[in-house]
Amino acid sequence: MKAISIRDMRSDLGHLDQLIESEGEIIVTKHGNPIARLLPVHGSREMPDHASLRARMPVLLPSAQLVRKDRDDR
Repeated sequence: MKAISIRDMRSDLGHLDQLIESEGEIIVTKHGNPIARLLPVHGSREMPDHASLRARMPVLLPSAQLVRKDRDDR
């Protein structure tokens, strides 16, 4: 973990990605006080396709049946 002042970060913004890759975590400070923590992103998550999302959802009653049941209960 490395600490870097916000002034140094702004002046060296072009190399910030390389610094994060090499250090792993960077604490950004302002007047010596930590104000932010920068972390590398570890991989990206793939978005599931629509069919797999629907397969994971519980099967529910159609809305017409729910309305009919609600009206019958009154």
